[in-house]
Amino acid sequence: MASKAPIPQNDNVAHALAGAGGGILSMVLTYPLITLSTRAQVESKKAETKFIDAVQRIVAREGIAGLYSGINSALFGISVTNFVYYYWYEWTRAFFEKAAAAAGRANRKLTTVESMIAGAIAGSATVIITNPIWVINTRVTTRQKHSQADLEAGKPAASPTTMGTLMSLLRNEGPQALFSGVLPALVLVINPILQYTLFEQMKNAVEKRRKVTPAIAFFLGALGKLFATSVTYPYITVKSQMHVAGSSQSGSKREGMSATLSRVIREEGYSGLYKGIGPKVSQSVLTAALLFAFKDALYAQTIRLRTGRKKVA
Repeated sequence: MASKAPIPQNDNVAHALAGAGGGILSMVLTYPLITLSTRAQVESKKAETKFIDAVQRIVAREGIAGLYSGINSALFGISVTNFVYYYWYEWTRAFFEKAAAAAGRANRKLTTVESMIAGAIAGSATVIITNPIWVINTRVTTRQKHSQADLEAGKPAASPTTMGTLMSLLRNEGPQALFSGVLPALVLVINPILQYTLFEQMKNAVEKRRKVTPAIAFFLGALGKLFATSVTYPYITVKSQMHVAGSSQSGSKREGMSATLSRVIREEGYSGLYKGIGPKVSQSVLTAALLFAFKDALYAQTIRLRTGRKKVA
């Protein structure tokens, strides 16, 4: 009986498609946690509420749909983000593996330093290309167009649309506003570097002993993301505040990263940098775990489909 052919590991497009698909599936399952953490990040500390209270408040004012504010732009954003990230990561990995082969290195697996360089290149390209999408998503998610009077009266205001938010931003603040928060976003490139580097090294260690199943990938992905998000969370808060700053600081000079960081510490203390960390860590860990579990399965399926089409042709 013929054994199954091994699945190739150097197809950039297949990895990118699998990453995009895995990102969409995992985000759909965890999006309410994103809504809760994002709103907590941009609210004053005085407005901070407990997890259950926050859920009840959103549902009472906006309905269940309020937990999914901005999901359209988020799904588009995560598909583009993951496609770009995994494409460039796999391209860089293939480059290092070819260099290792040319140098006669016995082990062609990426070293920790090579994994970090690949992550930095992929992450930087992703931030520059996708930052405008996430600015719009943050504003839709936090419902910046809703009046406080309507919210206090309990009136369920209509959810701002992605296109409406985009046109309003361009009209009132100019295209440069689409790149608000790009500096802390570039700093946050270290998040997927830490996550993916730790995941790759743990995966390599496990592969020496046994096959990495989707369940094992789920667990390793969760560990990697838990560590990465805990380390970088203050910059996630700063980025979210910079994304929405234009609508609350009209007429005044836009705050930079250092100024935003200093203001949060001055007004709310260091704990203000960790607002919403509970739902964010939960969402990030679940998303990463689901992503890595889905990605491996989707990658294998993508390769099989493409191979099957070539045989038919």
